[in-house]
Amino acid sequence: MKKWSLSLIAILWTTVVWSQHNFKAYIFGNDTKEPLIGAQVYFEAYEKGGVSDLNGLVEVANLPNPSAEWREGKTKVRVYYLGYTAKEVEVILPQTEPLEIVLFPKEQELETVTVSTTRSSRSIDDIPTRLETIAGEELGEKAFMNATNISLLLRESTGIQMQQTSANSANQSIRIQGLDGRYTQLLKDGFPNFGGFSSGLSIMQIPPLDLQSVEVIKGSASTLYGGGAIAGLINLISKRPTREPLLELMLSQTHALGTTLNGFYAQRGDKFGVSLYASAHRQQAYDANGDDFSDLPEVQSFAFNPAFYYYPDASSTVRLAVNLAIDDRVGGDLLAIDDRMNESHPFFEQNETLRLSTQLSYEKNFSENIRLSLRNSVNYFDRTLEQPDFDFGGQQWASFSEASFSANLDQTEWIIGANVWTDQFTEETEEESQKRDYANNTYGVFAQNIWQISPVIALESGLRVDYNDEYDWFVLPRLNLLLDFNQNWTSRIGGGVGYKVPTIFTEASESLSFQQIAPIDPSSVNAERSIGFNADVNYKTVLFDALTFSLNNLLFYTRIDDPLVLRSSGTTLTFENANGQVDTRGLETNLKMTYQDLKLFLQYAFIDARVENELTKQQKVLTPKHNAGAVLMYESEAWRIGYEVYYTGMQLLSDGSRSTDYWMMGFLAARQIGKFNVFVNFENFLDTRIHKYQDVVLPPVNDPTFTEIWAPTDGFIFTAGVRWNIFGSDEHEHHDHD
Repeated sequence: MKKWSLSLIAILWTTVVWSQHNFKAYIFGNDTKEPLIGAQVYFEAYEKGGVSDLNGLVEVANLPNPSAEWREGKTKVRVYYLGYTAKEVEVILPQTEPLEIVLFPKEQELETVTVSTTRSSRSIDDIPTRLETIAGEELGEKAFMNATNISLLLRESTGIQMQQTSANSANQSIRIQGLDGRYTQLLKDGFPNFGGFSSGLSIMQIPPLDLQSVEVIKGSASTLYGGGAIAGLINLISKRPTREPLLELMLSQTHALGTTLNGFYAQRGDKFGVSLYASAHRQQAYDANGDDFSDLPEVQSFAFNPAFYYYPDASSTVRLAVNLAIDDRVGGDLLAIDDRMNESHPFFEQNETLRLSTQLSYEKNFSENIRLSLRNSVNYFDRTLEQPDFDFGGQQWASFSEASFSANLDQTEWIIGANVWTDQFTEETEEESQKRDYANNTYGVFAQNIWQISPVIALESGLRVDYNDEYDWFVLPRLNLLLDFNQNWTSRIGGGVGYKVPTIFTEASESLSFQQIAPIDPSSVNAERSIGFNADVNYKTVLFDALTFSLNNLLFYTRIDDPLVLRSSGTTLTFENANGQVDTRGLETNLKMTYQDLKLFLQYAFIDARVENELTKQQKVLTPKHNAGAVLMYESEAWRIGYEVYYTGMQLLSDGSRSTDYWMMGFLAARQIGKFNVFVNFENFLDTRIHKYQDVVLPPVNDPTFTEIWAPTDGFIFTAGVRWNIFGSDEHEHHDHD
């Protein structure tokens, strides 16, 4: 009897063991033919999954026999990887040998993988230039947080500070690694549409819904785009039409009385394609601290961006895009904004702007490796700024034309070209002696080469020569080195020189509403010149067979000679070259961990920005040395839930005093329900505001002055909204598991 019992136990144990199966598969990318590290597989029927290792191998152990509904031992596994189309594969258990599963890049995200800012045919992992991208789900989440403009999207990137320059217009300027906004070049689809006079209020007038990605280069990027990118450049990449039509609407409402409606449509046929984007925004004047002055101005704005595509053949594309933005914003005393001004409450500031630009491009691929590109843009910007007893206004006409040729050979890639910028500003004033008109024309030629020295080393070298009809010649070399040690370790080292042609349109003059600022005389002011250097190390791996981990550390240094400063000269303010320099150096650290549907991002930036002249050397005003942040996201097929926290360190103020440090926190929840994505966002729910530390508006009320802004003025903002995908691929169908 005892022997029978032992035999029965042994038979049952053997049956249980043999009914458990192991699954093995190698995951490859169709475009790279390389193993995909961190790809996820998931058996929904058994609620079990795994993550691929350094060789692309994924193993899932102890799978039970397939359900009776599957014949011949068949079951299904779903495979995910960031930037690739998810695939469902039929599996027969038990396996006789590991599967080989090939994933294809998503059509809508090809430009995210092969970036457009560098104009190279290489993928982002293979270019020596250090480039950061914001795309896909991250871009969509930032649109939920702020559907009006891209200020929030940029503010939460490591090493980028959004500096508010006006309490009345709420204008913000981009600061990369501690350098003023005028040193950052802002592009739209590779066209420099925002510069000079048109840089004013530009960040507040660019909505995010029609963007496919945002590409950021930190440090001098002079070769392809000119010397103005001393601190770096930001390229806003628009969505392109695909064979599958897309139509979506998004409506958002804030408790601060702001309403935004966005709509986007795109579709491509055999010969023609079109994309149409429209946005309307209304913001009522909002007073966060009860001092009867607006902390968010009254705004009415409208944007319309149509783009038309013509495909003469399979190797050619003609694109014509138009960008129109109309914006009217009024800030100041609430009674004056409400048309109830009197002698005691007269102050207001009204900004009316019209922005119109065209972009025309022709691209011809003679083969897979040889391409010709012709591009032209024309930009018109009109702005009127009105305050009691003061008016400022003018028009800017600017254009950009370029021809470039690229060839990708066996071990090297060449890009050569020439371009022309024209920039003309005409001020509306009756006092001819005080007119601050200017006209700048810049002619440039450039060449860039990427040489694959070995499988581990790639060298990128570039040279640009510019001639400006007011400020003479500029020679701009640039060099970048990529060390691709293995699948875990990479490093980039590079640097270059740049320049910036002087104009009166700076953060300092914007904060003064351009009052009492004298015209710039090109014969008495030099262009600012810079030299920059950066080096980074990137490490990525898979831990414990399920946790993906990546760490990036960046060191940077930039020096600007002959910096332009605003100095008092009697009753006027004059721009002069300081007898000294601006130095900024520091460290950026980014860490990312992913486990199934959870993602954790940690970031820290140390920025030591100093202004040195013949008398002193001190920390740069309104530039915190320490910034840190953390974002925890849960992303499933139906839900997106995120918590974020950001820290801003102490800042030096113009009067020599120091601000306090502060924390900000936010919470986002979004639920996909069929074609609808419903979301709520609690931005800055700690209600961190500058008013808690000091007054922004100084008396008297009938003639107020405004202090420097070093912290948020609007405080906590609650937003709720819905995104409706009327037709086209649902957003959750493009969900990326990485």
